[in-house]
Amino acid sequence: MDKKIVFITGVSRGIGLEIAKCFLNDGHFVIGTSRSHFNLSEALGSDQCLHMPLDVTDRDQVKSCLEQLKTLEKIPNVLINNAGITKDQLFLRMKDEDWDEVINSNLTSVFNITKLFIKSMVKNRSGKIINISSVAGLMGNPGQVNYSASKAGLGGFTRSLAKEVAARNITVNCIAPGFIETDMTNHFKSDELENILKQIPKNKMGNPQDIANLALFLASSSADYITGQTISVDGGLYMN
Repeated sequence: MDKKIVFITGVSRGIGLEIAKCFLNDGHFVIGTSRSHFNLSEALGSDQCLHMPLDVTDRDQVKSCLEQLKTLEKIPNVLINNAGITKDQLFLRMKDEDWDEVINSNLTSVFNITKLFIKSMVKNRSGKIINISSVAGLMGNPGQVNYSASKAGLGGFTRSLAKEVAARNITVNCIAPGFIETDMTNHFKSDELENILKQIPKNKMGNPQDIANLALFLASSSADYITGQTISVDGGLYMN
């Protein structure tokens, strides 16, 4: 089995794809998932990767994924839970399905995928788990009660699991991006963007590589003594 194998959910665009590129350049074999069929080899310009069409909320699909990886002898020692969605709406107008879909996609999916690989990490006494959260989970955001709740839940998940597995040489950390230039932020109008930038001390949005660089560091031996942490990458938007 390869020594450096990373499993990334939500790999087809934005932060997930940039993380995949970063880890590939560092010598990892990259396993990436998305709900749709996606040519990861073409996107990365390499055959040192594998794309798996996967709905991370579907536990039958998730179990099948593990069986495939066992057959290929590609069980990861680095897991990055990145997949997520938004269904923004003021709380008074928020539909039940808007709540359910976001919680399932952003939080329950992390339970599903992490449970898939935690046993092998515990057995091997080695592993890195990195959850991609959001600054919205730390400071809240109007119109995003469902999204903020799901991302805040990731913080509790991260801290609790970190305490359970630290003695097995497994670290669990959380990255909370602020406003990053991706498909999820491209819809802002010029006046909305101007208002957002006024709240950010750096006076600019971040880019996916800012997140990827931190993920790679947290997955390295240099971060072996860092666990249970939520680290914001937001240009100073939220300071605790």
